[in-house]
Amino acid sequence: MSIYNFTVTLEDGTSYSLDKYKNQPMIIVNTATKCGLAPQFEQLEELYKRYQSQGLIILGFPSNQFKQEVASASDAAQACRNTYGVTFPMHQIIDINGPKADPLFDYLKKQAPGTLSNAIKWNFTKFLIDKEGNVVERFAPQTTPMKMTSAIEAVL
Repeated sequence: MSIYNFTVTLEDGTSYSLDKYKNQPMIIVNTATKCGLAPQFEQLEELYKRYQSQGLIILGFPSNQFKQEVASASDAAQACRNTYGVTFPMHQIIDINGPKADPLFDYLKKQAPGTLSNAIKWNFTKFLIDKEGNVVERFAPQTTPMKMTSAIEAVL
C-alpha cells in the first residue's frame, strides 16, 4: 500500500488517482474555511507558487468534523479562491476521523502518528510526502506553512 493507491475526488466531483503525482512532493492538508486558522490558506498558496515549478503539489481536503466548514465542496473551494487566492486543487468535503474517515486520511495518520493519538485534532493538520510517496512529516495545525520550508526543500 502506498499513497499512490488512493483515489480522491475534486470539489467538482472529478475523481483521480494520486498516482498522477508520482515523483512529485505533496502537502496534503485538511481545511475549513470558517476556522480561525483559515489564513493559513495564504501561506499554503505562497508555498505552492514558490515551489510549484519544482514539482510541489498542495492538496486541500475540506472537512466539517470540527463544524467550521460551509455546506458544499464547491462553496468551500470558491471561498478559498475568493478570500485567499487559492489555486491549488481543492477536494470534496470528507471525514478525517472516525468510522467514516476517508481511507487516505486513515493511511496518513498511520504513516505519521500524532502526539498521544493518531486522530487529527484540528483543521490544518499538514502531511508532507516526498517524491517516492513516503509520508515524511506531520505538521500540527498551529505550525504555519512558512515554518515548513526547510522540510519542503529537503524533499524537492
